[in-house]
Amino acid sequence: MAIDNDVVAALKDRVLGPEHKSLPPAAWGKTVREFLAGAPHLDDLQTPVLTLDRSAMDSNLAVMADWARSAGVRLAPHGKTTMSPQLWGEQLTAGAWGITLATGWQAQVGRSFGLNRIMLANALTDPIGLRWAAAESAAHPEFELFSWVDGVDTVKEMERHLESANVRLKVIVELGGPHGRTGARTVTEALEVAEAVHNSSRLTLAGIGGYEGALAHDRSADGLAAVRRYLTEIAWLHRSIAEAGWYGDRAIVTAGGSAYPDLVVDHLAGLADEEGAQGIPTTVVLRSGAYLIHDDGFYSGISPLAAGRTDHPLRSAMHGWARSVSRPETELALLDAGKRDFPFDEGLPVPQRMAGPAVQPIPEGATVTALNDQHTFLRLPGGSAADVPVGSVVRLGLSHPCTAFDKWRLIPVIDDSDAERPRIVDFLPTFF
Repeated sequence: MAIDNDVVAALKDRVLGPEHKSLPPAAWGKTVREFLAGAPHLDDLQTPVLTLDRSAMDSNLAVMADWARSAGVRLAPHGKTTMSPQLWGEQLTAGAWGITLATGWQAQVGRSFGLNRIMLANALTDPIGLRWAAAESAAHPEFELFSWVDGVDTVKEMERHLESANVRLKVIVELGGPHGRTGARTVTEALEVAEAVHNSSRLTLAGIGGYEGALAHDRSADGLAAVRRYLTEIAWLHRSIAEAGWYGDRAIVTAGGSAYPDLVVDHLAGLADEEGAQGIPTTVVLRSGAYLIHDDGFYSGISPLAAGRTDHPLRSAMHGWARSVSRPETELALLDAGKRDFPFDEGLPVPQRMAGPAVQPIPEGATVTALNDQHTFLRLPGGSAADVPVGSVVRLGLSHPCTAFDKWRLIPVIDDSDAERPRIVDFLPTFF
């Protein structure tokens, strides 16, 4: 069992209350299941509100599962993007190999919902987290946890806290790059880390990996070249460790965020079938986290699976809905959403359309120019006082799902964000 479906299903029995943004007071005291039984629509909620599109998520699940399968790689989607056990379950049902998380606490949340294979894409040096990992692994041998190491000092710190443990934790040696994030800065340093893990009595060398998205931020020639060089080094590092005999009976090679999974496949997918690496069975794992939600900003501009780059593109599944609360100038509307509601770190929201069937369209050239804590500045060049009147609702395209979900404890799921009156079909609790 990849996840405990009964525990996930029980989330619908949670009681709604004032801590859940956008819900009307009439919903307080009801369970999620009871509120949904009333067949609510989006306009039954207050603004601002973030929504997820069920039809788009279903499409994205199928697109990515088919793409990974045809490429010969496995998926361990980065669960920190959503911190939604319901969505983790859907990804696993669609064929995901496991779920990736970023901190010891996140791994504990995942395990509380029955996740039995977690890639912890970070170093685990917190003593409480290490003791938990050792105890959980000892009590449940079927549970697989892979954490990362990028220095000999990290290996020593883990050994210090695991001195009394009676299990060996599985670790992935992380290769980084100049001006990147974590990760050994050179292949030589990564080999030293791998050797230290091989000689450890508390750790087992399970594979190698890294994150190419820290080395580039676009699809320029220079950016793509930097990613390709890095992935070539990962492949060389894997072969070197295999030839040294430092792996156990299998190996994992993991890379791939949501920006360059195509390059990861080009450079690493062949390792899964390679006979020259001392016959070590190798699983190549992508950790793409944003594909399920996609966006109307950063990922729509860089993903190889975005519209215009493939016959079966990903679709943006998240939108913001905000109400006009002030028209102090002819060419300015203030909406009731802000930084506390919608992501803004990888691009400001984009006005897409007015909600409802009988409202005038947004003028051409309308642009969001700023977000305050609780206001959106919608500029309307050449607009009139009749555009975006007070009380009207604007649908906004958003960028970067990784910083959208953490602003909402409960996210409504609608059937179709293009419908005249979208229907609410589910709610997703998040755990941040």
